[in-house]
Amino acid sequence: MAAAPPLRIPLAKSLKPTSFSMSSSSSSASASAWREPFPSYKLGCSCRCEVKSFDHHHHSQSWTTVDRFPDLDPITILPAPSRSLAGPPASVAASARDSSGESSKKVCLFYCAETKPLAERVAARSDAIELRSINWRKFADGFPDLFIHNAHGIRGQHVAFLASFSSPGVIFEQLSIIYALPKLFVSSFTLVLPFFPTGTSERMEDEGDVATAFTLARILSNVPISRGGPTNLVIFDIHALPERFYFGDNILPCFESGIPLLKNRLQQLPDSDNISIAFPDDGSWKRFHKQLQHFPMIVCAKVREGDRRIVRLKEGDPKGRHVVIVDDLVQSGGTLVECQKLLAAHGAEKISAYVTHGIFPKRSWERFEHDNGGNPENGLTYFWITDSCPQTVNEVLNRPPFEVLSLAGSIAASLLI
Repeated sequence: MAAAPPLRIPLAKSLKPTSFSMSSSSSSASASAWREPFPSYKLGCSCRCEVKSFDHHHHSQSWTTVDRFPDLDPITILPAPSRSLAGPPASVAASARDSSGESSKKVCLFYCAETKPLAERVAARSDAIELRSINWRKFADGFPDLFIHNAHGIRGQHVAFLASFSSPGVIFEQLSIIYALPKLFVSSFTLVLPFFPTGTSERMEDEGDVATAFTLARILSNVPISRGGPTNLVIFDIHALPERFYFGDNILPCFESGIPLLKNRLQQLPDSDNISIAFPDDGSWKRFHKQLQHFPMIVCAKVREGDRRIVRLKEGDPKGRHVVIVDDLVQSGGTLVECQKLLAAHGAEKISAYVTHGIFPKRSWERFEHDNGGNPENGLTYFWITDSCPQTVNEVLNRPPFEVLSLAGSIAASLLI
């Protein structure tokens, strides 16, 4: 008997696109922007079988055709769930700003004792920033006894801490808070450290020199992550630009500058059209000249004569100008004083100064006198600093030529990003 041929099952299929429409009573343009019609396909499937029979006596054969599943229900491909015609998805709406232009983000801002006045100024800039308090106590042996108020109340909230590492003695207690806050089940954590203090006087010249700036950067890089991910770190005008690369991948540094505050203040001066910017050395010029490129510039240089380092005029003409000396920080102020004398000798009409961080150890700010109405050889017309170093602010407040430009607005903007 001959072998039966293989079973032949041809598949009959038909894809018939049909229109898909959303039921809605609205036909506005905004609704149509969110309509995404999907085709609906109906898949019809049938099985056709032919059976061969054999007659052993007459050696005849016949074919019988049988249709299987003739009434198979069609398969319908459904579209994905449609978006609401009323507007964008909830995730888009949640990230949008409200009609008043304010960010929908709310921030709980903690602070240390030194930064309380600055924290209050930050909170005054936005209703979205709420101040929260910490008990800064000490045990009998002098070690910190700390307590975060209403720790359960900040769960799921965006939290920030405004720090001031003004001396080694306060760093440990603040690090204890910085390490604790992200672990309280908060949505995100931001550390605002306006002045990154270490490394300002370090010179890596001999084997054995220790880069303490790198040590502090590593400590901050290991702050525990919050529910929202790594800690955000906000710093203003870090002293040595390579220090920004000291931080690890577990922290997100945001480097801000106080120069916009200076530019805004210069525009308010009656002689704003007669301003020149002076840099006390090449390092200051490299970091700030692009932000101040619209002003005439004067560059000074430090040169060594015997055992002394003196300041020389490298380029630019200060004659008849109101010259503003710009640098990132001041300690003893020796370089600024030498620069002031040099510019006065070259005919500057007025001399002012700006630094983001006024450190002034051992009350060195006292060496800067007011010019008393236009005597640049005797003193400065203005000496602008920011409130990044709270202790200095308390000492120089309302003492000419000092004037404080607050970082509060810049900090508030960084917290609401």
